[in-house]
Parts: sequence; C-alpha cells; structure tokens
Amino acid sequence: MKLEATLSSPPKIDLIPLDRLAFDIDGVVADIMTTFLELARDRYGRRHLRYEHITTFHLGECLDLEQGIIDALIRELIDRPHELAVEPFPHAAPVLTRLAQETPLLFITARDRARPIETWLHRTLDQVDPAAIRVCATGDPDSKIHYLQEHGIRYFVEDRLETCQHLAAHGITPILFAQPWNRREHPFLEVKDWLELAGLLFEE
Repeated sequence: MKLEATLSSPPKIDLIPLDRLAFDIDGVVADIMTTFLELARDRYGRRHLRYEHITTFHLGECLDLEQGIIDALIRELIDRPHELAVEPFPHAAPVLTRLAQETPLLFITARDRARPIETWLHRTLDQVDPAAIRVCATGDPDSKIHYLQEHGIRYFVEDRLETCQHLAAHGITPILFAQPWNRREHPFLEVKDWLELAGLLFEE
C-alpha cells in the first residue's frame, strides 16, 4: 500500500538541532505491528490480516480480531519485545547509531514499562553505548509532553496523529512518521522513512 502524503501546507524547516530531538518507539523505531500480525496469523490462523488494514490505533475497529486476542498480544509485545521477532524499521538502527555519536538518544514511549523495550533498544543499537540510550515510559500518550518539556525537547518523531496535535498545542514540533493509521489531513512535517528523516538531521 502506497502511503499518500496528507500535508495541507508542509512547514519549512532547517536542520533539526540534534540535542533537542526525541523519538517515540513503537511505529517509529520498532516495527511492532508487523510482529503483532505475525503472531495473530501463527497463533490464531488470521492469515488474511495485512499491515495496511491497521487504519486506527483502536485495533478492534479495523481488524477482524476479538478484543481478548488483541489485548493478550499487545500485553506480550509490551512485556517481551526483546524475546519476540520485533525488527526495527529499515535504516532506523544506522541513523540512530550515527545520531548517538553526536548526542544521547532520548525515547519517550506510552508503554507502561521501560525495561523490556530498553533491552530491545540495547540489542538493536548494539553499536551505541547503553549509557547514551534513555527511555521514559509514560503509560499514557498525553503524558509525553511533560517528559519532553522536562528534557528541553523541541522536536519529536511520532506516529500517532492525536499525539502530534497534543504536542503542537504545547509548543513541541511533531514530525509525523507516516503509517497506515495516520493517513488523515494534517499540518505537520511528515517523513515516509528513516532516510528521509536523516535528511533533516545531517548535513551531507
């Protein structure tokens, strides 16, 4: 499925100050939904499910899956991402590894536990000093703003459009990572992949 840009008026932006940037994890760094679908196919025989079917964060509204199955798989992905076949999106690891040579990496996630995904990040970014990787688990997407403000962050890479709207209302510039679940009109800067994001970070 081709992701069509939905920017109403794309903002102009110079290179982003690297020490003022932070990242969401799921749907931005970790391709968590591919693993979710693989588990649903393998364990429950739902082989008709496709990535492009995920058109909203409310998975029960867009996937032919019982809520109990959805809840169980999401809980497992929260608790055991480092033990499952969760892959990073293409080029995420090399771009983040390069960024870590300039500044510590900060990840703000709505997960309710930091340690499992922190372990996954350490494995995925194995060329990065673990001390240069910081993970804050908020337990709530709307709570991200407090952590971002506390760390002096001005730019945040996020896949949830509602979170982008919330951050923008509080003075944080969101960068929307294009996904099937955020294909609605919006005014935010958008990137389709990590190579495009790298173009906003590094002078070539």
